[in-house]
Amino acid sequence: MDRFLLHVAIEQPSVENEKRIMRLVRGEESASGEIPEAASQDAVLKARGEVRQVSMADAVDDYIVALIGATREPAAYGENLGRWIRVGASPRGSIALDRTSRAHAWLQGRDHVSPDDVRAVAPDCLRHRIILSYEANAEGVTADDVLDALLQQVAVA
Repeated sequence: MDRFLLHVAIEQPSVENEKRIMRLVRGEESASGEIPEAASQDAVLKARGEVRQVSMADAVDDYIVALIGATREPAAYGENLGRWIRVGASPRGSIALDRTSRAHAWLQGRDHVSPDDVRAVAPDCLRHRIILSYEANAEGVTADDVLDALLQQVAVA
């Protein structure tokens, strides 16, 4: 298990949702009105096995590698990107994209990964894996801004 696999940005809940969260934690309410049970170890292991079986076409592999490569050679994708990224993602970034893209596809009920799955998880996988330059910070550019630009620039092969 990679505890740094994702950096998920979560907005603060509304007042009503915050009350529901408190009640859920207290065990007073759930979506079905019953106290939720934890998933069994067997269910988790079965799901992991099913996620591993989700197929990935070579073109999607190439897309993942191209996205990671773009974080390392950002100037090839625009002057601003070249100024904004100081350090790109390591191979752990491509591993994270591979794993989470498969999980995303599985959660959508599909047995294969599409480029849309990669794009859906890329910000959460990569926002903490790139280091922005002083110029980016001075200009108020965030990692999400940089990743949005990369996702618009890097084409699926």
